[in-house]
Amino acid sequence: MSTMNHKIQKNHGTPSCLYGLGFVGAAVYFITQATSFWAGVLGVLKALVWPAFLVFEGFKHLGL
Repeated sequence: MSTMNHKIQKNHGTPSCLYGLGFVGAAVYFITQATSFWAGVLGVLKALVWPAFLVFEGFKHLGL
C-alpha cells in the first residue's frame, strides 16, 4: 500500500490584485505626465517597478 503526501496550497490573490491596481494607477499617472512617446514608454517601465520607488522614497524620508 502506498501513501501519498499531498500539500494543499491556498493561493490568495490579494497581493497580486493590489500590485495590479498599483500598476494601472502608476501607468496612468506616468503616461499622463509624459511629454513624448518615449517618455510614455519610460512611464510604463516605471509603473512595472513602482514598489521599488515607494520603498526607496520611504527609506530616504526615514534617513536610512
